[in-house]
Amino acid sequence: MNHQVETYLDNLNAWKEELTRLRQIVANCGLVEEFKWMHPCYTYNKKNIVLIHKFKDYCAILFHKGTLLKDTKNILVQQTETLQSARQLRFTNISEIEALKTVIKSYIYEAIEVEKAGLKVKNKKTSDFEIPIELVQIFKENPNLETAFKTLNEGRQRGYLLNFSKPKQAKTRISRINQNTERILNGKGFNDCICGLSKRLPNCDGSHKQLEK
Repeated sequence: MNHQVETYLDNLNAWKEELTRLRQIVANCGLVEEFKWMHPCYTYNKKNIVLIHKFKDYCAILFHKGTLLKDTKNILVQQTETLQSARQLRFTNISEIEALKTVIKSYIYEAIEVEKAGLKVKNKKTSDFEIPIELVQIFKENPNLETAFKTLNEGRQRGYLLNFSKPKQAKTRISRINQNTERILNGKGFNDCICGLSKRLPNCDGSHKQLEK
C-alpha cells in the first residue's frame, strides 16, 4: 500500500468510506498502487489502468482507456467532452459499490488485458474539430487572440472548440467567444481555475463561488 494514498484517505472529509472501499476492491486486482494527480492511481507495468477520485456529487473509478472496454453493462460515463479516452464508473453511496463489486473487478481485469495487448486509443486531433466561422472572423480582427489560442495545448483548444460550436445561433456563439477571450489570452483552458482557490489545480472545483457571496 502507498503511504501517500493512506494520507489522502485519512484526510478526506467526504466520500471517505466509498473511496476506501473502492481501494480495497482495486487492491485485489493485482495492480500497483501509486499516487498521481493528487489521487490514488493503479498501474500495470508502469502503465495507468484506473484512478479513484471524488467530486461534489459522486465518487468514481476512472479507466484511462475506458473507450476500449466493451462496457457490457452500459455504465461507463464520459466525464467531459474533451476526454476522449478515459471513462468513469460513478457511485453516490457505498451500497452502489457493493452491488457492483463483481462488475468493477471484471472491468478492471478487462482494462488490464487491454493494456497487456498494447491496444491504443485513436484520439481525434484538434484539426479534426470544426472551427466556428465566428471564431475565424474574430481571429482576423484580433490576431493576439489567435496566437494565444494556438499556444494552448490541444486539450484546451478542443475544450473551447466544443463549447463555441454547441449553440445553434451565431450570436450565442459570438457571446461565448467574447466571454472567454480574456481567459484564452491568459493561457487558461475552459475548465481551468482562474481564482487560484481550487484544490484540484489547474482544474476549477467551484471554489470561486465563495468570492461571489
